[in-house]
Amino acid sequence: MAERWFALGAWLGAAGVILGAFGAHTLKSRLPAEMLAVWETGSRYHLIHALALIATAWAGTRWPGGWTLAAGWLFLAGILLFSGSLYALACTGLRAFGAITPAGGLCFIAGWACLGMAALRARP
Repeated sequence: MAERWFALGAWLGAAGVILGAFGAHTLKSRLPAEMLAVWETGSRYHLIHALALIATAWAGTRWPGGWTLAAGWLFLAGILLFSGSLYALACTGLRAFGAITPAGGLCFIAGWACLGMAALRARP
């Protein structure tokens, strides 16, 4: 599973760079400053958690098990819910998308907590 988390993290990292560049170059002239800042927040957390998936891949080789697996799924869900809702909010202006964002943030927090538990549970 570590290989899959690593590959997914790498691909999501590439997508995060593409989306960040899209926001900086294409959307800059099309979105109000407030919505561009929303897009940039989504892009920043997207990239950070793509790296978290790569860290999860490494952790899976060192501390395989349910905690590491849960961390990977939570980071993926967080990217989709948190960043995805911010991308949608920025593009549409529909505030309803903002209601989804906290669920993604909770996924990120839980993912980090699971990664920490994976390390603690592996102690002799």
